[in-house]
Amino acid sequence: MIHPALAKVYNANKRTDHPAFRIGDTIKVHVRIREGEKERTQAFEGVLIAKKNTGMGENITVRKMSFGTGIERIFPINAPVVDHIDIVRTGRVRRAKLYYLRGLKGKAARLKERT
Repeated sequence: MIHPALAKVYNANKRTDHPAFRIGDTIKVHVRIREGEKERTQAFEGVLIAKKNTGMGENITVRKMSFGTGIERIFPINAPVVDHIDIVRTGRVRRAKLYYLRGLKGKAARLKERT
């Protein structure tokens, strides 16, 4: 059980502007990047392969293929560094963690569309 004062802080800082995405969805995460005095937004598009924790410490793992190499990034979804998240397409899966996609490539790594 969480302390009521701590729950009040969590609820004040928890983000509610993200869409409802699920494991297997192809999402585009827009990340704020500071370069010296300037700040820009960079998009990272890939398949959502894992969600961990709940509440303020919730993380998502997004995997994409870049020039034949698999790249995974872990994003804390309540952090201010994540600008916004867009859903590109929805995938139909039967697992909570899609770590098996790491061993697949090409057409074998595709997921069916959820209707």
